[in-house]
Amino acid sequence: KLVLIERRHEPLGWALPGGKVDYGETVEQAAIREMKEETSLDIYDLKLLGVYSAPERDPRTHMVSIVFTAAAKGIPKAGDDAKNLKLFSLDELPELAFDHEKILEDYLGGKK
Repeated sequence: KLVLIERRHEPLGWALPGGKVDYGETVEQAAIREMKEETSLDIYDLKLLGVYSAPERDPRTHMVSIVFTAAAKGIPKAGDDAKNLKLFSLDELPELAFDHEKILEDYLGGKK
């Protein structure tokens, strides 16, 4: 199953959990914090999936994303800027915000 959040703020839609790095954090620390804030899950065993930097990937600004895969424990619950949260099987995925479909294609294509 894949954890997706429904975004509370523009641009709306379903997306992979994530967010910005706070000053003084590593990208790994930011990933752990953002997952906890948005999903209530504790993640571990982070592995780098890829870096996504296409200028058009986010309509708000030129955003660079460093994407990790991870194992998770806990009970998923939407929080912070996640309006909703759902566990999806890979054959029932909704349309995704940003370039998150490309990220999932990379993951499913063996870039694990």
